[in-house]
Amino acid sequence: MKGLLLRLSALDADAATAVRVIAHFEALLGSGALDAISLARSTAGLAECAAGLELPDGRRARFGPGGAALPGEPDAVSQGAELGPSGRVWLERPGPPGPFDELILEWMAIAARTLCGGPTPAAPLAPRTPGQPGAANAADPALMELVLSERESDHDRARALRLLGLAPELPLRMVAVRGAPAVDAGLDAVALLGRARLEAVVRVTRTGPWGTVLVQPPDAAADSPAPALRAAVADPHRGPDVARDAARRLRVGVGGLVPALAARDSWAQACTALRFAVAGSPREAVADHDVLGPVALLADIPAERLAALPEARQLDALAAQPNGDLTIAALAAFCRTGSLRQAAAELHLHHSSVAARLAHVEAALGWRLRDPEHRFHAQLALYVRRLAAAPN
Repeated sequence: MKGLLLRLSALDADAATAVRVIAHFEALLGSGALDAISLARSTAGLAECAAGLELPDGRRARFGPGGAALPGEPDAVSQGAELGPSGRVWLERPGPPGPFDELILEWMAIAARTLCGGPTPAAPLAPRTPGQPGAANAADPALMELVLSERESDHDRARALRLLGLAPELPLRMVAVRGAPAVDAGLDAVALLGRARLEAVVRVTRTGPWGTVLVQPPDAAADSPAPALRAAVADPHRGPDVARDAARRLRVGVGGLVPALAARDSWAQACTALRFAVAGSPREAVADHDVLGPVALLADIPAERLAALPEARQLDALAAQPNGDLTIAALAAFCRTGSLRQAAAELHLHHSSVAARLAHVEAALGWRLRDPEHRFHAQLALYVRRLAAAPN
């Protein structure tokens, strides 16, 4: 965990702080020595303000940021979360809540529930102020599994949504995130969503190798989060090499907006879109199922059949040549934009360099990329190659 945090420290301050909050509480939960006093004291130190908790069994603790126990009732609660009919956790910050108070309280509530021996769902927090960017709050994996389950009843899925702090009557969409195999995809997703700051309620967990993200916008007319996610991948303020390397490894699939009780349908779409995503370029790294449209049906073809197509093998051969990845990227950018100069600008190359790479593709595959029909054929071949390399 220390090594991972060092690698993530080059992210912007918001993303790095979010990851450290999660790491702090995961360390507490894994220590085996968690009690009400240590939870309240450590949370106060992390939040740099007074923090307290009151458990349903009557245990109570309240500490200042310096580690001193505080007697009596809180003077002013800046934000809190309920644990049930008779329990709560809270922060006492002078002035408005801090930008990470909601995330801190969410994890504090999860930890507090373990002290009661009960389930540990994410606490349903107070409604977000309109216009305030949503925090990427961690979710209980078991609750996320319930929301996405095909076997559970609508009643159980609705209850899981409420425990996650979501409204079962409002639509939502799912987002799938993949990064490097050696890195926790949940942390990658938290960092990405921390930068995107969507105008929505966001819940993040890890499902196997995926970062699983649930996004519930305030209304059904909300736009897709794909543009904001692309901007988060491309954000030039994340810092130098380590941050750029972190962004280059990311692939993101965005599902469609569906009724909350049909979240599993959006998750299936997000996983399909993820197969079309290619790490390395913000425009290619985030694939939106709604934008793919009928092209998404290619994902129904078995990967081995796609890999056997001549075009897929020819593109693989091009990619295996020196600087082959850049040649494939130039082809993809030109197919997407239809403009040599736009493709060059996107790849930060001189247009003559892109032209030379496209000429090499035309000579190898017999395409005339200025011809719309040939360009469409090339785009389909690129999709086929991606799907063959990323089986479902």
